[in-house]
Amino acid sequence: MTHPGPDAGDRVALACPSCSEQTVHEVLKPGGHVTVRCTECDHVHKERYEPTPEIELDVVVSQGDESLTATVDVPPGDTVERGDEFVVDTDEAIMQARVTAIELGGDQRVEEATLEDVATLWTRAVDNVRVNVTVHPNDGRRDESRSVTVSVPGDHEFVVGETAEFGDEEFEITGVQVRDDAPEYRFEKLDHEGDTVFAKDVKRVYGLDETSAAWSAW
Repeated sequence: MTHPGPDAGDRVALACPSCSEQTVHEVLKPGGHVTVRCTECDHVHKERYEPTPEIELDVVVSQGDESLTATVDVPPGDTVERGDEFVVDTDEAIMQARVTAIELGGDQRVEEATLEDVATLWTRAVDNVRVNVTVHPNDGRRDESRSVTVSVPGDHEFVVGETAEFGDEEFEITGVQVRDDAPEYRFEKLDHEGDTVFAKDVKRVYGLDETSAAWSAW
């Protein structure tokens, strides 16, 4: 099908010359050269709009324990790989999503495919994420460990050796388990001081309780 030109007020995904990446833009003035404003940095620029044939693709976006299904228009000849990120515009929200699985016909799953061959893209939202944390007591009693969940922006950095504070929780980060759909890191688990992982790439954070350490002096 042919995608109609965007109208003023529409939101479209475009490459931003200021952010140097694809972001959500608001259309300020339609036409052959549309005037748009990046919703991330407010940079205003013009882009030539050339309608291209597109196909509809089903996308499932998971966020925490919830998921939603959306239909997006995509160029049929483009390819997609597991781990790719793109903007999904739904009735509920506009989200940055990462591809976690590519499903072809017959429930076959692959690591890479041409979009016209894809039946469903399975993704998870990565602009805001929930991260599971295992906090160990500072006295070595592993049976007293507890699990907490923190909500942070996807680009929040967890750094091994640094102290993290979330509300009443305070812990020293001792290790980070990396998701298998994340870009390449040195290892699946990072535990050297200074190792850094973005929240959207985290499977689990391990920490040493500094909240109880403050009480241990009494």
